[in-house]
Amino acid sequence: MGATPNLKADVVGPALAAVDHPLGIREVEVLRRERLTPRMVRLVLGGDLEGSGWTARTPDEHVKLVFPDPDTGVTRHPVLDGDHLDWPKPFPPTREYTVRRYDAEAGEVWMDFVVHPGGLASDWALSAEPGDRVWVAGPRSGHATPDAFTHRVVLADLTALPAVARMLEELPDGVTAQVAVLVPDAEEEQELAVREGVALTWLHLDGPHGEHGFEPYLASLDVPAGEPWTLWAAGEAGLLKPVRRWAKDHGLVNGRTADISGYWKRGRTNEVTARRMITHRLAHLLHLPHQD
Repeated sequence: MGATPNLKADVVGPALAAVDHPLGIREVEVLRRERLTPRMVRLVLGGDLEGSGWTARTPDEHVKLVFPDPDTGVTRHPVLDGDHLDWPKPFPPTREYTVRRYDAEAGEVWMDFVVHPGGLASDWALSAEPGDRVWVAGPRSGHATPDAFTHRVVLADLTALPAVARMLEELPDGVTAQVAVLVPDAEEEQELAVREGVALTWLHLDGPHGEHGFEPYLASLDVPAGEPWTLWAAGEAGLLKPVRRWAKDHGLVNGRTADISGYWKRGRTNEVTARRMITHRLAHLLHLPHQD
């Protein structure tokens, strides 16, 4: 593979397709729990998923889990009101998670949780038992990658690993990929569906170049010349700043030929502000992709 030139002209060729999921809100039940790695726990959820809005059209589709209020134990979930969800005030405790796997036939949804001391979702995932229930809203709009992109560059930290795992399982035939996953240490590596044409690199934060994130990997990366390719990157917002610069230098446009999403920001909670609520509602009404 040869290096791609620095493209500044208008983007031509294939583009990402916006996917607008039907709005959904429903209560699901914990079926089982599994410890995947020291920092990752999987919960398998089930129930009546018909009309849930999950379509399995985008590997990184994500939903909002609505948790009980810590003081009352009551879950104040939203209700569907026409073309939007009507959320109670004050806003209930929520966290957003990628759907690791959606199996309509089995009636199951897999959710993988990064667990850490004192986290709202983390504490819930570690204590959840079969029969426990939680409300799920979404999924929200996202992007689908056409098969015309015959090569993919995929970058993720630990929080985006579930999306990458699903992405590799659903990678179309004939599509190649270069994948780099940045995890705290070797114990967080997982068995992924790596087939011919896919190059997977594990990067470790406790390694000699861990503090530089994806930069050393990108500096040595060759992407195909003359072949339609796209970038998908997700993780901590600060970690993605050099990725955004690299994408721009290679002529990629976020939302068209690249999909770069800050899943979380170091030092901030996952509270939803009124401004974000308005942004989400407008994006749905105008059929716009969500902007992090």
